[in-house]
Amino acid sequence: MSKDVLVFCEQRDGKLQKVSLELLGEGRKLADDLGQKLVALLLGHETTDLHQTLFNHGASEVISVDHSILKDYMTEPYTKAVTAVLNEYNFDIVLIGATAIGRDLAPRVACRIKTGLTADCTKLDIDPETKNLLMTRPAFGGNILATIICPEHRPQMASIRPGVMIAREPEVPAQCEITWFEVPFEASDQNVTILETVMAGKKSADITESKVLISGGRGTGKENFTTLKKLAGLLGGQISASRAAVDAGYASKDRQVGQTGKTVRPQLYMACGISGAIQHLAGMEESELIIAINKTPLAPIFDVADVGIVGDMHKILPKLIARLEKEQ
Repeated sequence: MSKDVLVFCEQRDGKLQKVSLELLGEGRKLADDLGQKLVALLLGHETTDLHQTLFNHGASEVISVDHSILKDYMTEPYTKAVTAVLNEYNFDIVLIGATAIGRDLAPRVACRIKTGLTADCTKLDIDPETKNLLMTRPAFGGNILATIICPEHRPQMASIRPGVMIAREPEVPAQCEITWFEVPFEASDQNVTILETVMAGKKSADITESKVLISGGRGTGKENFTTLKKLAGLLGGQISASRAAVDAGYASKDRQVGQTGKTVRPQLYMACGISGAIQHLAGMEESELIIAINKTPLAPIFDVADVGIVGDMHKILPKLIARLEKEQ
């Protein structure tokens, strides 16, 4: 019989990725609903210093696979290791972050253990009657939300977007357990060799990490995104955009907020010229303070805004910028 919830905890260069802590928070909720244990799976080399962080964020047990072949992510060794763990333990639920690594790893593992995978989830729940995992994700280009179940196979696997779930506040657990798991790696498992790691050029800040986001929509106009950038700079934040603005070429894809973009939870989210389609709201409605500026009084964005300003953003923002500059 399957039991317990497993979270694959991604680390890069010995540093845990934020999505891992987010998934531990969500995994703790699911495990508590089912009366099961939350287990963290950590792959890498000489990463024992990360174990306590995993315990502090909700894990009751850490399964650690430590080997030099796992120092850097490579598809085959990681797939073999995760598959070996899942074949040894009959988990009920497996969660993986929908990062570049997770999107490469999750479908390969699911195929090898012959189970289903719901990718890019934005919400997880437990069916109170069947105890099946309800996995919700955008479908048909983000126009609908589909809830998917996997009643016939275990484990139930899902990959979850970074920034969607909320990490728990760290606390020292009463009990914690470490299981060292050995995988019989062979030379043939390393079917590629990493000759050099080349870091990309200066990378723009990740909008999911920003505490302040000034977001523009189609109504902003490409030339006016410079105004948004100036306001964001004065407030110590970043710019973001709706899908319509990205499609129009006003901003790059990595700045997109919404079901087909990124999910954000900044302290301040200012929506400028954004009408508030449901796909966009799904990516930002959990922000702590939402300020909306739109010329249309009945724009849906006002339904989620804490402060709504009906007016022309092209007249309002320059006055706001002038005031901020004066007070600095």
